[in-house]
Amino acid sequence: MKPTHLYNALFFLALPSLGYAAPASTTTQRQRQDHRALDVKITAAQIETIAPKSTSCANPPAPGECATSEQAAANIAKSFETYKVTSAAEQAAVVGLMAFESLDFEYNRNHFPGVPGQGSMFCIYVLRGQVLWRMRADRVGIRIARNMQSPAFNAKYAASLPALADKLKDVSGDPAGVLDLLLANEEYDFGSGAWFLATQCSQDVRSELQSGSEAGWQKYISSCVGTDANEERKAYWTRAVQALGV
Repeated sequence: MKPTHLYNALFFLALPSLGYAAPASTTTQRQRQDHRALDVKITAAQIETIAPKSTSCANPPAPGECATSEQAAANIAKSFETYKVTSAAEQAAVVGLMAFESLDFEYNRNHFPGVPGQGSMFCIYVLRGQVLWRMRADRVGIRIARNMQSPAFNAKYAASLPALADKLKDVSGDPAGVLDLLLANEEYDFGSGAWFLATQCSQDVRSELQSGSEAGWQKYISSCVGTDANEERKAYWTRAVQALGV
């Protein structure tokens, strides 16, 4: 998949004996930023700010796929803990992208064109080195999944989950079967976004993303996810940045 909000927190170290405040060292800044990020809680209210339609799953467009803000918040928070995504800026980027691609968590499978095995909470469009082009569903009358992670990445993700080791033997070579295993567990369903960031994005991309800048977000979307950092994705990211206090 592909990507402007400038943020740079300044921390100051008080020096009473000198009667003025001097900038903290880079090490101290990082320590404080890390500590702050660890305190970030993903709440239902934050999810609703990012994905307004997630307040309810009454009359869902795809029965069995919709997730409420409470479901999303709990499982996304767990995924950040599992994959040690402690930067609030990274968290905002992941949640914003998940919310956008799933149409506010209403979908978790690809319905059109219906690629077998494509789905789950985080949409990844890189397949065999090629970027899969798509347009926003509400513009062209198609519906997309909450996470249209390609079958190749689904297989990688599933293989990384020890609890699925035995079950994967029964669905070897069956993308739809692999996806079913992932979607059967909400923790796995919502966990792919954090997994992808932690295992598939370079440290260079992550370092820029952690700055909280729009340039960092654009690099994450274009260079790692492999899609367009358009205005619609940016709108979700902007709301996520605000909701998580980046």
